[in-house]
Amino acid sequence: MTNLNQLNNPTSLPYSVWPVEAIAQLEREGADAMGITLFELMQRAGEAAFTRIRTLWPDKQRWLILCGHGNNGGDGFIVARLAKSAGLEVTLIACEGSKSLPDEANQAREAWLNAGGEIHAPETAWPEQTDLIVDALLGTGLNRAPGEQYAQLIDKANAASAPVFAIDIPSGLVAANGTTPGSVINAAHTLTFIALKPGLLTGKARDVVGQLHFHALSLDGWLTGQTAPVARYDASALARWLPPRKPTSHKGDHGKLVIIGGDHGTAGAIRMTGEAALRAGAGLVRVLTHKDNLTALLTARPELMVQELSAQAIDEALEWADVIVIGPGLGQRNWGKEALKKVKNSAKPMLWDADALNLLAINGDKRQNRVITPHPGEAARLLNVKTSEIESDRLLAAQNLVKRYGGVVVLKGAGTIIASETGEMAIADVGNAGMATGGMGDVLSGIIGSLSGQKLSLYDAACAGCVAHGAAAQAVSQRLGTRGMLATDLFSELYLFVNPEILNRKE
Repeated sequence: MTNLNQLNNPTSLPYSVWPVEAIAQLEREGADAMGITLFELMQRAGEAAFTRIRTLWPDKQRWLILCGHGNNGGDGFIVARLAKSAGLEVTLIACEGSKSLPDEANQAREAWLNAGGEIHAPETAWPEQTDLIVDALLGTGLNRAPGEQYAQLIDKANAASAPVFAIDIPSGLVAANGTTPGSVINAAHTLTFIALKPGLLTGKARDVVGQLHFHALSLDGWLTGQTAPVARYDASALARWLPPRKPTSHKGDHGKLVIIGGDHGTAGAIRMTGEAALRAGAGLVRVLTHKDNLTALLTARPELMVQELSAQAIDEALEWADVIVIGPGLGQRNWGKEALKKVKNSAKPMLWDADALNLLAINGDKRQNRVITPHPGEAARLLNVKTSEIESDRLLAAQNLVKRYGGVVVLKGAGTIIASETGEMAIADVGNAGMATGGMGDVLSGIIGSLSGQKLSLYDAACAGCVAHGAAAQAVSQRLGTRGMLATDLFSELYLFVNPEILNRKE
């Protein structure tokens, strides 16, 4: 049975995300508000890391601690001192730098030496037996590939049999955007402090972070009064958007959605979008598609209203609909181009995906009543850049898409980014590798379109839709694993997440 409580909020992470450039100021202002020094804050970080490690691995006695030449290394020195005081066998390797250590990190280093600790050079041979490696090499200030000295230690740690615990962020992962420009620690667990950073939630983060933990260092009360520029949403957020329905509600209350697409040979795409819309709670769903698809769609899903796409059918459907979804299986022939031309003139809320985005990239426009849902390749075409540029800074790419095309942007991928023209931004912290298969985007389009028809704003519909979509995939993977997951497998779990009151029931 699916563990809904675990899906709801598995790691008790905060729902705010701060850009890296704001972290230092948060630390200073938080410390001042609490009447403590930055060194005391560092001590708290070291103590939190030591406590978490002991909780995770109470029996591991031989620790290897890797410290860098910065405040992240300072945290490592404190962990080392606490471990030594607890009677554990500690080997500490530290990198030296051309500049002096920051004051707080130097205090931590001196405290380690005064406690009888030793500091070994990076080229020192590692102990024959190591139960645990603590990564305190590089922190959130990294914005390039680690230097050779650091890279060698990172690669050696990854090759070791002992698990790695990363302090604040795995060394080599860029906290600002989740890229890995060089060698990067592959952590089993990561404990981050004070605030979540974007790079822990998007890009390559999931490949290297392991299980993410958080500690506010007792700044919780102060942090709640600060407004973060980016939100983090998981399944526990769905109740804010999707309250239980009134017992007397009827299908007319829940949105009339028209979906346009499915050229010859692509009935599957439009069928998945249509069924997803129904499963997400749309009151009525009309599909305009190629005539060859009519019988197959009606046979597969008789709850859909299916018509052959024609100029007259589009006009009638646009007048009837509350929300428009166009793109799944649309193709780029004149058939699809003419349909998109008609849809462009509508002022109703709409979502463009798939081939609608490819056509938009050729003939762009900016509008406020639209959600676009590109994957990185489509985003690259929309911005006329390489896909690697999109992935090098996913948050910036989403912002650039909003500036150019308006409305709401959903930049799909691991750690999907949702951004609005009014400046709102969120990361959907859900989903898994099983979603890397055809049809997942078609399902997402149907869900977002459906929720928009249920009186959510386009931004809220995009956020809620991404979360429900990813959470359903997580639920499927808990039962069946990720390899071999199909987009239509999500339908068996989706109803749990668009009815979030179910999530709060005890199993």
